[in-house]
Amino acid sequence: MPPVSAFLRTAAAHAWRLLVVGAAVYALFAVRGRFHEIAVALFLGLVITALLAVPARRLAGVMPRPLAVAVCLVASTVVLAGGLALVGEAVAGESTTLVREFRTGLDSIEKWLERPPFRLAPGALSDVQSRMGQYLSSHRSTLVSTALSGAGHLVEVLTVIALAVFSSVFFLHGGDRQWSWFCAQLPGAARERVEVAGRAAWRTFTGYTHGIVLVAATNAVLVGVALYFLGVPLAVPLALLEFFAAFVPLVGSPVALAVAAVVALAAKGPVTAAVVVALIVVIGQIEGHLLHPLVMSWAVRLHPLVVAISVIAGAIAAGVVGAVVAVPMVSVTWSVYTALRDTRPAVA
Repeated sequence: MPPVSAFLRTAAAHAWRLLVVGAAVYALFAVRGRFHEIAVALFLGLVITALLAVPARRLAGVMPRPLAVAVCLVASTVVLAGGLALVGEAVAGESTTLVREFRTGLDSIEKWLERPPFRLAPGALSDVQSRMGQYLSSHRSTLVSTALSGAGHLVEVLTVIALAVFSSVFFLHGGDRQWSWFCAQLPGAARERVEVAGRAAWRTFTGYTHGIVLVAATNAVLVGVALYFLGVPLAVPLALLEFFAAFVPLVGSPVALAVAAVVALAAKGPVTAAVVVALIVVIGQIEGHLLHPLVMSWAVRLHPLVVAISVIAGAIAAGVVGAVVAVPMVSVTWSVYTALRDTRPAVA
């Protein structure tokens, strides 16, 4: 039997190790899929902790730490509830005007499509609307059951939010002590490297969270002001949509602005819609070349291709939640790897 070459032995050794790592990653994601609500709740708890850690630490200097944590959580809840109430009031106040402008806009769009080069058949959009009404009438029972299942999902969402807030209370109150206790349970040889990795991970996660919130808020303000001066209805709710969509890098903002363009097209016509479409390019340039380089300077700066692949992979694996979580996960992983690589000679 001829001897096995050194190259083949090395390749085989790396291959079975890669298979073991792949199996471990698959098992991790399988477990996460079974308990994805808990994983999402803990992630949200870490986000809340990253946002409120500094205010809670400063308040803890003038009052007991439990009271400081309670004040931060109550104040942030009041601010969030006030913002949602403002959006609800804006939607309720403009609903009648919006319906009227939508009807007028749809009629204008239909007349525009009937002219060259589209030459749409007269009454085509009206026929589509009537067919949609017939479909809704004939499938009422299915829609009702879907709504009831949606109510069940709402209960799950509220449960996840409650668990996130509950976990953030303990993270804010004694997260550093919990981490120290965890590191103390590890073998002495691994303790220092785990501490280094944990500090790097939390520093990157905190920087990314602060940065993405600031970028999202800036985008929302720019969009809200632009839509207000353009006279587009529901400028405040659309700005809020832009705020939440910006948490998905590269993809979220164009999608939110596309929704705003549809509203502008139906309510104000194609010229205003074209201006809103131009905002997609302008805000994309501001976000990519100004906000991210400046705001994200304390976090890991990933190449746009890596960000795009991470977002798409996260969306395929876990939908919208995966798209939101993917980039911070990749950033934290790369930060941990860099920290361990840089400290390897000192630890050895």
